[in-house]
Amino acid sequence: MAAYLQWRRFVFFDRETLSSFQAYKLRVTHLYQLKQHSILVSVGEDEEGINPLVKVWNLEKRDGGNPLCTRIFPAIPGNKPTVVSCLTVHENLNFMAIGFADGSVVLTKGDITRDRHSKTQILHEGSYPVTGLAFRQSGKTTHLFVVTTENIQSYMLSVKDYPHLELDIHGCGLRCSSLSDPSQDLQFIVAGNECVYLYQPDERGPCFAFEGQKLIVHWYRGYLIIVSKDRKTSPKSEFAGNEAQNSDKQVLNIYDLCNKFIAYSSIFDDIVDVLAEWGSLKNLFEMAINLAKSHHLDSDGLSEIFRQYGDHLYNKGNHDGAIQQYIRTIGKLEPSYVIRKFLDAQRIHNLTAYLQTLHLQSLANADHTTLLLNCYTKLKDSSKLEEFIKTSESEVRFDVETAIKVLRQAGYYSHAVYLAEKHAHHEWYLKIQLEDIKNYQEALRYIGKLPFDQAESNMKRYGKILMHHVPNETTELLKILCTDYRPSGDNEGPGTLEGKKANSEEFIPVFANNSRELKAFLEHMTEVQADSPQGVYDTLLELRLQNWAHEQDEQVKEKLHNEALTLLKSGRFKTVFDKALVLCQMHNFKDGVLYLYEQGKLFQQIMHYHMQNEQYKKVIEVCELYGDQEACLWEQALGYFARKEEDCKEYIAAVLKHIENKNLMPPLLVVQTLAHNSTATLSVIKDYLVNKLQKQSRQIEQDEQRIQKYREETTRIRQEIEELKASPKIFQKTKCSICTSALELPSVHFLCGHSFHQHCFESYSESDSECPTCMPENRKVMDMIRAQEQKRDLHDQFQHQPRNKRTSCQRRVPGPPASAPPPGRGGGGGGGGHGENGVGGRAVRVGTRRSQLARIQTDSVVEMLRELYPDLHFEIVAMSTTGDKILDTALSKIGEKSLFTKELENALERNEVDLVVHSLKDLPTSLPPGFTIGAVCKRENPLDAVVFHPKNRGKTLSLLPEKSVIGTSSLRRAAQLKKKFPQLEFRDIRGNLNTRLKKLDEKEDFSAIILAAAGLKRMGWENRIGQLLSPEDCLYAVGQGALAVEVRAKDQEILNMVSALHDADTVLCCIAERAFMKRLEGGCSVPVAVNTVLKDGQLYLTGAVYSLDGSDSLKETMQTSVHYPQQNEDGPNDDVQRVGITAKNVPGQAQEAAENLGVEVASLLLSKGAKHILSVARQLNDAR
Repeated sequence: MAAYLQWRRFVFFDRETLSSFQAYKLRVTHLYQLKQHSILVSVGEDEEGINPLVKVWNLEKRDGGNPLCTRIFPAIPGNKPTVVSCLTVHENLNFMAIGFADGSVVLTKGDITRDRHSKTQILHEGSYPVTGLAFRQSGKTTHLFVVTTENIQSYMLSVKDYPHLELDIHGCGLRCSSLSDPSQDLQFIVAGNECVYLYQPDERGPCFAFEGQKLIVHWYRGYLIIVSKDRKTSPKSEFAGNEAQNSDKQVLNIYDLCNKFIAYSSIFDDIVDVLAEWGSLKNLFEMAINLAKSHHLDSDGLSEIFRQYGDHLYNKGNHDGAIQQYIRTIGKLEPSYVIRKFLDAQRIHNLTAYLQTLHLQSLANADHTTLLLNCYTKLKDSSKLEEFIKTSESEVRFDVETAIKVLRQAGYYSHAVYLAEKHAHHEWYLKIQLEDIKNYQEALRYIGKLPFDQAESNMKRYGKILMHHVPNETTELLKILCTDYRPSGDNEGPGTLEGKKANSEEFIPVFANNSRELKAFLEHMTEVQADSPQGVYDTLLELRLQNWAHEQDEQVKEKLHNEALTLLKSGRFKTVFDKALVLCQMHNFKDGVLYLYEQGKLFQQIMHYHMQNEQYKKVIEVCELYGDQEACLWEQALGYFARKEEDCKEYIAAVLKHIENKNLMPPLLVVQTLAHNSTATLSVIKDYLVNKLQKQSRQIEQDEQRIQKYREETTRIRQEIEELKASPKIFQKTKCSICTSALELPSVHFLCGHSFHQHCFESYSESDSECPTCMPENRKVMDMIRAQEQKRDLHDQFQHQPRNKRTSCQRRVPGPPASAPPPGRGGGGGGGGHGENGVGGRAVRVGTRRSQLARIQTDSVVEMLRELYPDLHFEIVAMSTTGDKILDTALSKIGEKSLFTKELENALERNEVDLVVHSLKDLPTSLPPGFTIGAVCKRENPLDAVVFHPKNRGKTLSLLPEKSVIGTSSLRRAAQLKKKFPQLEFRDIRGNLNTRLKKLDEKEDFSAIILAAAGLKRMGWENRIGQLLSPEDCLYAVGQGALAVEVRAKDQEILNMVSALHDADTVLCCIAERAFMKRLEGGCSVPVAVNTVLKDGQLYLTGAVYSLDGSDSLKETMQTSVHYPQQNEDGPNDDVQRVGITAKNVPGQAQEAAENLGVEVASLLLSKGAKHILSVARQLNDAR
């Protein structure tokens, strides 16, 4: 919008409209349009002789169709008439200055649009007319420049009292001053007749020698515009210099002060004013570019010129020239600006040139690549297309996947395949070959060249398609992939690159509807790879059984029969035969069914099979073959023959004979069973009954003799007791009862007649008052007495016991006991509902070491079991282990992983005990086959503790004197504490806990010893703990402080019973620790340490490895979430054994997360060099 005054009216015009309205009755003298607001300020007169009026107009608001006048006030306070010479308004609308011909300046401060918020005052008074005014804003400081015909002054308006400074004693004429823009630092420009001066608020700046009488000065977008008189003319008067004479010529010059050149110059007859609006340009772009380059304009500035040049050429229709200019803007101008223009104009070849350059400069994205390829395809320019896709990556970069998609969509399959192969986009290559080109052989060849992982995944994806079209070749490739795969393009010599093999079971679905090839594939796998997955053997068996069942030719059928049976007997179905059994039953393969029954020890099913077919002799044969393993077979056989109406006396007699020999059934039950057979007479069982009565008579006689013997023995023992009480006992033993060496003083003697060296006794005994040799037998007797006393008052149980007596074939299914705690912390899971006299009618035997600490730990576990299962009888069986016997050698030197467990596990394997109680830290991470940890009890404090010699009580390790000797049997403790306390010495100390404490107290060899805090507490020595070692001082051993119950993995009854002892938190911590140890392949011969914390569902594991002297170490901490909901009671439990632990009542996901955490921490340490540290530690330990 522009405005000019037409005497009394304003005329407003823009490109489309023209309007006017009357502002004053008499005349309009001055106008000022603000740049940032729609506010117009005018000065005019409504009457002659009256002071000029100032009016403020809001151009956006209307009053009767005209702009709204928001304020009217006189230009000068008072009635002194004078002429307004100039006017200026600040852009913030808070200042307005009016200059007058009498030399005064009036300043209005405040909101100029309102009367109530502004104040008007005289700012300047002088003798010379005011010719120019300008506001300058710098930060928060506002200045007003005042120029007259004789001087120039600046006023600081942001300070009270408005201090001013005279800048020069030379002024200028009207309209010969202006304010520059920020490119010239907002300097005040004053044009004199000889020079143009630039002023700062506090000083004069540079000047330019532009001669001639100046008439008009403007500043516009970095250019100084001057209208001056031609030199051929001369001014008439000084103050009326702006009165242009119609006969005079006037020169219009436009100066670029920054670059110091004249941008424009021309002569006109008569110039009233100069307006610059609507961005009119001269379009001299070549000159502008050259000038910009000569003055080193930055790339952004040049790019803008190139853009404008391109726009100019585009508007003129010169698209070829325009695209060249747009290409020069690449990297600065948004490509979409150019692309949109040439899409609209459909100048595809120009757009192609632009996109090519965009790709050459590696600035293209996926959309640009798509567009360029579409341009090539629309132009059908195959040569350019090939040149583009075959250019080396160093020259052109583009989104290859996008290019492949576009080429495929456009039907350029060969180009798309080339790109996919060149850039290793295997999935796209195969998709195009198989779905578009249908070249199955080439696709198969390509897969054979891929690395193993990619070949495996692509065969899983496209195997069915390839099998349908090229079955033989696909089968051959799968055979290679699953045996010893090497990429076909591999140039490595034989043996230099280890081949890889895929899981053949995963490719079975590929052979859908190709049973012949599937059979060939499976037979090949079983021949060359005996350890193929079980699914391979199951599927091959199914195929062979199908062929056998449908074959009509007897000879071929016999051959197929033998093949199927041979496969069953290959040994792959011994433990996992459920599916094979179902297959044999579905296809009525009798020989296979019987074989699998036998392998699975399903002897009753074998017998039932023969019973259904009424094969009496086979029934007897089954009983003879398997009756020793499952005695109830004879009982079932007797019942079977008893139900037969035909004469089976011969078979009944054979069964009765065996029942009598093995004492399998009570006579009364035999008679009741045979009573169902109408053909069986008394003669059939006469011999059986007579023999039974005779045996019972003999048994009564033997019992009476035994009673008499016991009475005599009791009398003898009582006499010995009396003699011991009243008579002296002479000890005449010459050899130690432990080491069998000659007895030497000091020695220890017992009334039972056993004698020992004192040092042997201290090392082997658990109590100072008990003979080590007699102790096992004595304790067994005491346990029996204790058990009898517990059941002495259980009258109800005694009454019900005979009624609930079960036969050997009525094995009870385990179920949770009524008193078992719910799953979770402190025990969980199901227990076992067992018979009153124990599991299956017997006592539960609990194995343990002979040491006092081991017995205390076992007693605590048995006590928990008794609380859960009050109807069961538990018998403790104590024995010595290798670790208990080797007392003169450090544990780390023995080299045996199962020092304290081997003998106990042997007893467990021989069924001499039903479960074994260990310290979890004694159990290796890989248990022997057939065993599992059925319970991990709630952990005691796992930290290590320091027990000080009495003379050092009250001290800590850091306060001990230098060279103090610390006893420990652990490399782990020694390695960490050597690093932490280098002033101390660490020596090995062996023996049970009591022995070590005795060595500490009675000798001066050690200042302190390090023991597990949990063991001290369980032994009642908690008061001896002088210092607990925090994890910052000493990380503890894997599993330390936790008790483990080891059972036979297949004994589900015992496993279910002890699972009630599981503590969920302890299980998760110990699984993580044991997985960490297992991944490191650590043990007691290397310093490996851990610390676990379970808090708010987050499990934190710190793992560390150390050199023997502690100088080299690695330690890392990681965490994982183990917050998973407990399984529902009816939901599936986790039967997976993780690092030896089976915990059905702990969520499987949580167990898996804990195990993975241990593996990850160990893997991280191994990646940082833990393997080397541990290897060196083992070598040094072996050399000690």
